[in-house]
Amino acid sequence: MEDVISESEMEMMEKLEKFKRELTSLRTGRANPQLLDTVYVEYYGARVPLKQVAAVSTPEPRTLEVRAWDAGAVDAIEAELRKVDFGSSPSRNGGVIRINLPPMTEDQRKKMVKIVHSMGEDSRVSVRNVRRDTLEKVKKAQKAGEISEDDYTRNEEAVQKLTDAFVKNVDDMVSAKEKELLTI
Repeated sequence: MEDVISESEMEMMEKLEKFKRELTSLRTGRANPQLLDTVYVEYYGARVPLKQVAAVSTPEPRTLEVRAWDAGAVDAIEAELRKVDFGSSPSRNGGVIRINLPPMTEDQRKKMVKIVHSMGEDSRVSVRNVRRDTLEKVKKAQKAGEISEDDYTRNEEAVQKLTDAFVKNVDDMVSAKEKELLTI
């Protein structure tokens, strides 16, 4: 049964990592290179992540700077960046593309907080679904006589502790992101 519990812990960890990636791609009013993690560029006939063809940096708090490693990719990078809604257009200076992010309004910040809370709830639900699936496996093992009633109870408690810990992590990340969003 330990392998079932460790397997569920790995699944919960994957759900948490996915949530963490989603949070970092949200705009908070400050420039963050992860904002461009979802941008893919047409490069020699293949769609590749932007970070594979360029370096992204933040020279100023509200400015993203994209430096293509191949001068031939600059046009494709600029075209893809124009498709992303940052509230301003990218400006190009040679092989460097700069994106100046406008400050977020109070309404935008509140909308983002709602989105963060919704994403947090989705993440909590996915963690609880892993718990449910794991408990079903443990219950089947108990009904099949593979484990005793005491082992079932111990495993159930272990899975619940695991779930509580991961849900608390999600809650902490939501709180931190909310604080970051509401800080001007």
